[in-house]
Amino acid sequence: MTGTKALLSFIRDIYQSTGPIPLHAPLFNDAEKTSLLACLDSTFVSSAGPFVDQFEQQMAAFCQSSRAVATVNGTAALQAALHLAGVGQGDIVITQALTFVATCNAVHFLGATPAFVDVSPMSLGLCPDALQQFLTEQCGKNAAGNTVLRSTGQKIGAVVPMHTFGHPVQLDEVVAICSEWQLPLIEDAAESLGSFYRGRHTGTFGRFGALSFNGNKIITTGGGGMVLCQQIEDGVHCKHVTTTAKVAHPYQFFHDEVAFNFRMPNLNAALGCAQLTKLPSYLANKRALAGLYQNFLQDSDYQFVAEPAYAKSNYWLNAVICANEQQQQLLLKQSNNQGIMTRPVWELMHHLPMYKDCPRGSLSHSEWLAKRLVNLPSSVAPGLQP
Repeated sequence: MTGTKALLSFIRDIYQSTGPIPLHAPLFNDAEKTSLLACLDSTFVSSAGPFVDQFEQQMAAFCQSSRAVATVNGTAALQAALHLAGVGQGDIVITQALTFVATCNAVHFLGATPAFVDVSPMSLGLCPDALQQFLTEQCGKNAAGNTVLRSTGQKIGAVVPMHTFGHPVQLDEVVAICSEWQLPLIEDAAESLGSFYRGRHTGTFGRFGALSFNGNKIITTGGGGMVLCQQIEDGVHCKHVTTTAKVAHPYQFFHDEVAFNFRMPNLNAALGCAQLTKLPSYLANKRALAGLYQNFLQDSDYQFVAEPAYAKSNYWLNAVICANEQQQQLLLKQSNNQGIMTRPVWELMHHLPMYKDCPRGSLSHSEWLAKRLVNLPSSVAPGLQP
């Protein structure tokens, strides 16, 4: 059986490095420099400039979304999407406990409360069976016909699945459940740019989807996010509400609703435009990397996390499942001691002090994964030929 020592040696061979190996690093060359210098030369480096429009248009075309609206980061994109879907003070938003904290923070910033359901071992994302069970056992309809949490009467404002590490959740089933219960579906697609569910890009199944272009994502704008809108009118409103709701005028400042200053600077968008030209090659490289990991780990102490049969994943972060918590901790300790960055999954949301009392269903799969999962270095490997 292939053990920890062989795995770490294999990782060093992939990245051809004897030094520190990050978990996921960005990759730049002259294309980014040219784009950024063009932005600097234009002097439009803040919230106005042609690169923002170009980046939005190109991202909408890639994802096959009706409209894409750039934001300052992925958290802002998700918060704006939830706001536009009607989530507000006192509402409940159903999501997963196995997620990055930004998912819950975006809910909290709107005065709403996250409720946690379990994930599927197949996708590592929100499980439709767990969602249906939570709605059946803990929710019902009030006199106005809204779906509410029975124990408090709070309205269920939205369902937010997160496509963990780029692996799409079971969207057909989740969409059907949301339709049955008349709940808005907002996809947290922060990690899944370039991931497809049955040939359709993630983030385009709900009314809105939210992308992230943080420095550790598959492409980066330094900091940045994007709201994918499936209706043109939603896209127009999203652009308005994320740019302080200023009514267009040659010189007057009039704002017609309470809104956000979530604009992506032109400088960041310039970097994004250059990065986006490389996305197809990055996706091919990362799928090749995932294939190497999967083949190497076939006869090993670890189970490789492969994409579900219904999906084509971007393999943003490759992951393995260890036999137990002891093996997980051993891999984490030995790899990081040797300068190879590995990470466990995020601390489960209901373990964090600010979200420990949130409503939840059974989270047995989430708890099991948290004690066994390890992310492996997943940067684009320059020497790897897809």
